[in-house]
Parts: sequence; C-alpha cells; structure tokens
Amino acid sequence: MVRLIGPDGEQVGIVNLREALDYADRLNLDLVEVAPMANPPVCKVMHYGKYKYEQEQKAKEARKRQTTINVKEIKLRPKIDDHDFETKKGHVERFLRHGDKVKVTIMFRGRELMHPHLGERLLRRMADDLVELGDIESQPNLDGRNMVMMLAPKK
Repeated sequence: MVRLIGPDGEQVGIVNLREALDYADRLNLDLVEVAPMANPPVCKVMHYGKYKYEQEQKAKEARKRQTTINVKEIKLRPKIDDHDFETKKGHVERFLRHGDKVKVTIMFRGRELMHPHLGERLLRRMADDLVELGDIESQPNLDGRNMVMMLAPKK
C-alpha cells in the first residue's frame, strides 16, 4: 500500500502498488517514491527525468550556499619594522574582509626565544589594530619556536 499523489499535487488516496503503477501508466507518467520512510510510503505520479533534474538543481543550490572557511597564515618575526608590519597587517585585513580565518605566527630564532613578550606584544598590536574586522579565536600561545594566534572574521 502506498499514498498516491497525482501529477497536479492532489492526493489520490492510499492504494496498493499495482493500482498506483497502472494509474501512472494510464497517464504516460512515472511513479516516483518521494518519501520512502513515511507510513505508508508516499509515491507521486510525474516525469522522472524532470524530478531528477529538479533534485540536482536543489543539490547544486545547496552546495553553492555552503561556504568553506579557509585558514590563511601570515608569518612575522619579532623584530619586524613598522612599515613591514603595516604591510602584513594589510594582508591580514584583506583576508578577514574576504571572510577567511587568519593564523598569525611569530617565528623566533635563537635567543629571541628568551623574549616571548615581544612576540605577544606584536600579536596583541595586530589584534587591536584589526578589532573592527576580526575577533581573536585563540589567544597568543607559544608552540615550540613559534607564537600563534588565530583571528576570525566578525559575523
């Protein structure tokens, strides 16, 4: 037994499968099961090719609406010049405006590792300068020879 829906969307009723197939044959259309988990299952009389095309279009539209979040990375050194910092900040700003997350990394070399506060100060300065565009997703933390902070675009 299936719940049969006609080609115009009107409900024909609950009929057995053989009657539903005969009904679809009389109209030169296909019998398509649209809700197999319902009790009884729902079948609709329609052109199968048209149904398949519409399903593909819906799936395509859903994929288009899904946005992938990219993570961009900017690497700095603790002893970066002001102009170089501004240039890197411009890159981070562009990434945040585009909707990407940004991983800002300070790379320490040699004895620079003895002064992690310089790296943290640089990351805080970056976050403060870009406060209207992005939020700090993960606070600055030392990871080996690198100090890392994640910025996410504001919603």
